[in-house]
Formats: sequence, C-alpha cells, structure tokens
Amino acid sequence: MSDAGTETELYRRIAAIGIVPVVQLPWSELAVPLAATLAAAGLPCLEVTFRAEGAAQAIADIRAAQPDVLVGAGTVLTIEQADTAIESGAQFIVSPGTNPRVVEHVLERGAPMIPGVATPSEIEANLERGLTLLKFFPAEPLGGPAFLRSVRGPFEAARFIPSGGITPDNLASYLVLGNVPAVGGTWIAPLSALESADFAAIERRAREATNLVGDARGAAGGAG
Repeated sequence: MSDAGTETELYRRIAAIGIVPVVQLPWSELAVPLAATLAAAGLPCLEVTFRAEGAAQAIADIRAAQPDVLVGAGTVLTIEQADTAIESGAQFIVSPGTNPRVVEHVLERGAPMIPGVATPSEIEANLERGLTLLKFFPAEPLGGPAFLRSVRGPFEAARFIPSGGITPDNLASYLVLGNVPAVGGTWIAPLSALESADFAAIERRAREATNLVGDARGAAGGAG
C-alpha cells in the first residue's frame, strides 16, 4: 500500500503548480540552471526522464542546489532504475505503464509512485494498491479529455496527470476536468532548446505555461 500522507503532500504540490515539465537532459550539467529557470518562471517542478544517461546525477544536483524545486524521476522501467532514482533523491517515481513488480518495489521502499495507466483495468488495479495519483499515457492517442471524463464516474477517487500530446493549444481542455490536477509537458524544455542551452526560450515557454494554467483554472472556476 502507498503512504497516504506522502501521496497527499505530493498531490498538493503538483496540483498547486498545474504542470510537470518532462525533460530529457542531454547533459547533467544543465540540470541546476534548468531547475532555476523553471522555478523563476513559476514552475518549481520537473520530471527528469531516465531515457538519458546522467538522469540520477541531474536529480541529485537539483536536490542539492535547488531544494525548493520538486524533482521526480520519469520513464522508470526497472527495479534497478527505481533504486537508482530513489538513492539520487527523486521525490517521486513515474513510469509510462504499470509494471506490478516495479510499483510494489517502489512502494515497499516508501517512495511516492505515479504509475502510468491506459485502461480501466490498470486504474482499478492501482486504486486497489492505494494509489490515486496516476499518469494517463499516452493521453491524446488514448482519447484525451473524453476518456478522462468517461472514467470519472466509476473511478471517483482517481486523479490523473495526462502526458503525451499535451500542448499549449489543448492544455486547458485537460485542466478544466475535476480529476486532472496537472498535466505533463514536454514542450516547455524540449531537447533542442536544452542542447543549445537556450534558457531564455525555456523561461518564455514556462511563463506562458504558467499563465495558461491560471487561465484554465479561472475558466473552470467560472464554469463551476
């Protein structure tokens, strides 16, 4: 079972921000300036994917230099990666799908886990584990907001961070949903901008994203 208190705190922090920038760092040396840039733009949170070497070092560096930034490990596919991420200081672990062995291992270690789901069966299985904060991936190909509206009735406790195909153009259609506290965003710090160390462009995208979150939530409040 998950630690409900830890999950509640993680949920609170992620929901307060509204977007989790998902980044694939070409070099771990970019981690600290990236985290500082995102925080200055109103997004003190990021998911560092294990698709690139140096992810663990990047997480450790961010934790040491930017302790107020919430940093998690993404694309965690194996128990070994999960252990490396936890030992590097990752504050949450994200996987693109639900591998029961990895999920149970992370929970046994006492770390917050956000497994990926694509079906009602996976949602139900994770709720049974006590996990209510889930990654919906890949969001757009799987039906996007329409899917999330459909599962809200039978899975009232589930909350989703949709990722995969989220853009500034469709972000609001997710954030107006009551079961979506935040979205995952790869467009804020794309690989091309990181490879050229274009932090000005990243900061501009991050500020625009922060404003979009505010607008979407204002619209949702007005609708309610």
